Amino acid sequence: MAADGILAQAAVDFPKPQGPVLSLPAWSYCERRVYEAERRGIFFKEWQFVGCEADLPQPGDYLATEITGWRIFVMRARDGGLRAYYNMCSHRAAQLLEPGKGHCDILRCPYHGWVYDAEGRLKATPHFGEADWFDKKDFPLTPIKVESWRGLVFVCLDPNSPPLLQTLGALPDLVAPYPIEKFSKLDEASFEMRCNWKTYTDNFAEGYHIPGIHPGLIKAIDFNAFETTFADRVVIMKAPQRDGSIYGGIWLWIWPNMTLSVYPDGMNTSRILPLDETRTQLIYNFYFADLSPEKLPAHRQTIETNCGIVREDFGICEISQGNLAAGIYKRGPLSPRHEEGLRYYQHRVRQALAAEGITNL
Repeated sequence: MAADGILAQAAVDFPKPQGPVLSLPAWSYCERRVYEAERRGIFFKEWQFVGCEADLPQPGDYLATEITGWRIFVMRARDGGLRAYYNMCSHRAAQLLEPGKGHCDILRCPYHGWVYDAEGRLKATPHFGEADWFDKKDFPLTPIKVESWRGLVFVCLDPNSPPLLQTLGALPDLVAPYPIEKFSKLDEASFEMRCNWKTYTDNFAEGYHIPGIHPGLIKAIDFNAFETTFADRVVIMKAPQRDGSIYGGIWLWIWPNMTLSVYPDGMNTSRILPLDETRTQLIYNFYFADLSPEKLPAHRQTIETNCGIVREDFGICEISQGNLAAGIYKRGPLSPRHEEGLRYYQHRVRQALAAEGITNL
């Protein structure tokens, strides 16, 4: 579907409101019960981007990470496919693999030495002893759903979720013109900030703050022509670029917590990970079309420029979080020009939380 058709369909499905358009209430950024509802209603139920297939080239390669307290890992199996499990031994819930990327030929629990294969089957229980009631078949690893799309790996904790492609919304059509499979990963950067994940996502999903917060970025783009729109499960940001800008392409936020920005010679992805109701982790990955030595200095500069923009957002997000928690601010109006994407994303949050019994948003 052409981009105009994608946006037209989104407008039909989510029409403009007739009355005042206000943000989520301040308490929804601060309360533990809201965070727990988001864990159940969003982060357990939705497909989550976790990394790229290129990080798992060989059987035994794994990626271990965490999703709102649920520790999981993805592993390349001997048949070349991907398997994903909770990072949790079936014996006494010990962690099997350290967070991050690595390789293991034997999936052995460091606590009591239980051994599993890549299919999740329990293979050995050293020194456990004889018991006529015990059968290894009854204690496999707990699997989770895993799929890849165009070289990007996603997992879903909900066993009843639909297939990944049914949940990507407009993303495949929007990214179709870009050769993202041909980009190779160069580096990863991780950040932690003292704010709710929605506080940061509010900030990412609009360009309204660029003149006040990003002095370098405002020089690289034509802000007067900055455009924020939305489609199914996606917020779309575009701006004409000035000469020498590294930002040409498309900037996307994808429900519920992924970003994907495609540039002329590469892209970056990020995961917006709630740690609790007041802390958020960002994990950025940077990919480029050409990793030849002569290109690396320019790529490193691109990465540092992007990381600098992320750091510029920290202060305003953390200060805003403090004001949200202080009890004076209630909620604010959303700009019809710059915050339509934010309105759409917050609508999806409201829908998810309503299903968990939080309806006064």
